[in-house]
Amino acid sequence: MAYRKLSEQVTYLTNPQRSDTFVKLFRNAVREGHFEGAYMPERFQLPKTFNRRGGGESYSREVKEMLFELTPAFEAWFDTINRELAASRKGGRIKPSVEAIEAGLVDFKTMAAQTREKMQASFKKGQSLGTSRARTKAGGKTGSKPAKK
Repeated sequence: MAYRKLSEQVTYLTNPQRSDTFVKLFRNAVREGHFEGAYMPERFQLPKTFNRRGGGESYSREVKEMLFELTPAFEAWFDTINRELAASRKGGRIKPSVEAIEAGLVDFKTMAAQTREKMQASFKKGQSLGTSRARTKAGGKTGSKPAKK
């Protein structure tokens, strides 16, 4: 049977800045019995860097090392979790940028479709506004009636 350390598995994450969330999810999965894991006496440093408020300094955290068995169930769990952590952030939306699109965090086709819909809606709004103004000018003249003879 193959065993792997948690610190080793963290290196396989697509987005290392989400390593703290991965460790939490990993521990939850072990506690709930999705796969087997055991604490080891040493600790390891997460690849994520944290920033202190107010000051510009950054730091990293250490967590307890765990050993787990590499099983097909774990591999399937890791694939889904890794995809979720790479694609979404808890803090909000990912800002569209060339880097985000190239990394696969933002879907370009979806973004293009939304842009097309916005442009079409704007065009229709302008057309309807123009036609409604033309109708009020042509048929909506008010004023005095012509004098009768």
